[in-house]
Amino acid sequence: MTTRIAILDDYQNSALGAADWDSLGQDAEVTVFDTYLEGEAAVADALQGFNVVIGMRERTAFPKSLIDALPNLKLLITTGMRNFSLDMKAAREKGIVVCGTAMSGFPTSEHAVGLLMSLFRKIPLENTLMHDGGWQGDVPVGMKGKTLGVLGLGNLGGKFAKVGLALDMNVIAWSENLTEERCAEVGVGYADKETLFKESDAISIHLVLSDRTRGLVGAAEFALMKPTAYLINTSRGPIVEEAALIEALKNDAIAGAGIDVYDVEPLPKDHPIRDLKNAVLTGHTGYVVQELYTAAYGDALENIQAWMKGAPVRVLNEAP
Repeated sequence: MTTRIAILDDYQNSALGAADWDSLGQDAEVTVFDTYLEGEAAVADALQGFNVVIGMRERTAFPKSLIDALPNLKLLITTGMRNFSLDMKAAREKGIVVCGTAMSGFPTSEHAVGLLMSLFRKIPLENTLMHDGGWQGDVPVGMKGKTLGVLGLGNLGGKFAKVGLALDMNVIAWSENLTEERCAEVGVGYADKETLFKESDAISIHLVLSDRTRGLVGAAEFALMKPTAYLINTSRGPIVEEAALIEALKNDAIAGAGIDVYDVEPLPKDHPIRDLKNAVLTGHTGYVVQELYTAAYGDALENIQAWMKGAPVRVLNEAP
C-alpha cells in the first residue's frame, strides 16, 4: 500500500531538494503544497487521503477540528520541537504520532541584525533609489553610541545583544523575569521596562508569544519611545499591537520599524502596513536559511523512516 506524504507551506519550493525523499522507496508518494491553504476547510479538503503530513512550524494550524477531519492521518511532523498551533492531545487520542525536527535559532538573530542595519543605514531606500537611476536619497544615522534595547535576553536575544556591543552600542535589556545576573553574563545593562522604551534608539523583540507577552508593546509603549527610535520584531506578530504600530508609523511617533512577523500570515496583499515607507518588511523569513531546511527536512525524512519501522523518534505527544 502506498504511503501518501504531504509537505505543507513550502513557499520557496525547497523541501524536495533538502532531503533524499527517493530513499523512502516506490511505496511512498510525496506531494508538495507550495501555496498557502487558506482556511481549515481548504486544508481538510486538500489533505484527505494523506497518511503523513509535514508542516513548517506554525504556518498551518492543526486544531482538534482539523485533526478529526483527517481520518487517514497517522503521522504528523512539525519542524522544530514545539508547535503551539498543534493540538497534541487531540492527535494522541486519534492515535496520530506527532514528531518534531531540528530547528536552528541563529538565523533569526542574524535577521534581526539585518533589519537593524537596514533601518539605521537606509539600505532598502538606497537600493530602490539606485535601481531607479538615483543617487544618495537620504542621510543615514550611525549606530555607534546609540542605545539598543533588547526585549528578552535568552539565547536569541543574547546573540543579538552581542552584535550591538560589537558595534559599540550601549545595550540594555528587559523582560519580566530577566535578572541582573543574566545581563552581566551577556555584558549588557539591566533596565526596567519604562526606561528601556524611553532611552532606546532601537528596540528588538526576542520573546516567546504567551499570555504574558501578547500585546506587550502597544500605544502606551510607543508613546514612551523617541520619535527617532526604531522597533524590530522577528519573534511573533501579536507581541506588538498591530493597530498601535501602524498608527505610530503613520504619525511618525517613531522613526520606523523592521517587521518580519504579523498577526495574520501570509500577510494580506492589501494590508495597510505594506503602504508605509518607514516600515522595512520581510515575510517571516527570519528563521529561514538553507542550513535549517536541510536539517529540518532531513529529520522529517528520518522521522518517517523510523515510523515506518514501528519505532518513531522525536515524538512530541507521548502520553504523560
